Amino acid sequence: MAGNKSVSKNQIRIVIADDHAILRESLAALLSTQEEFVVEGRAANGQEALAQVQELHPDVLVLDLFMPQGDGFEVLRTLDRAGNRVAAVVLTGSDSELDYAQAVKLGARGLVLKSDGPEKLFTAIRTVSNGELAFSDELAQQVLTTMSAETRNSANTLSRLSERERQIAYYVARGMKNKDIGQALNISENTVKRHLQSIFTKTGSRDRLELAVLALSEVSKAA
Repeated sequence: MAGNKSVSKNQIRIVIADDHAILRESLAALLSTQEEFVVEGRAANGQEALAQVQELHPDVLVLDLFMPQGDGFEVLRTLDRAGNRVAAVVLTGSDSELDYAQAVKLGARGLVLKSDGPEKLFTAIRTVSNGELAFSDELAQQVLTTMSAETRNSANTLSRLSERERQIAYYVARGMKNKDIGQALNISENTVKRHLQSIFTKTGSRDRLELAVLALSEVSKAA
């Protein structure tokens, strides 16, 4: 737990779930070097991870994929079924693209390899806590291509969007952030956010990832 350290609204509250005690404690110490990070919980298995998310309601869950008593996939699946949209960053040693795609489909919003440097983890945590996705360009393309192929037969829900909303949807599919989309379209970041809320409502997409998959699917059908 974070002890008596006070938490301001600008800080990011984190739960770490990894079955290796040394790595878990090292991660906690590493994350605590960042002024805005507060490690509030540590879990050694999937069951503990779920319990701590339910109890502590963290901003971000840093999650290992392979743990006893409920692996990372099961944790993501359970959280999704419960409607708990905690921003999960998967930290994994796996080199399997299928593992990556499965984790994303189950709700992971960021993915960092254990071989990556600390800065990548720091950046991923900050990114997902802001409601955006944190994947490398290569990984994002692999995952989105796989997922768009699976949803290619879905109804054309983008037809309900305005021209500006369609532009924003396609920029999201390219992995662009709100600020960059605003600059590309010469509108404010807040205007982009308002458009996104309308887009989510019209398409039934729950977040940027589902919208990106939908947009890529429409592009592939039109090709």
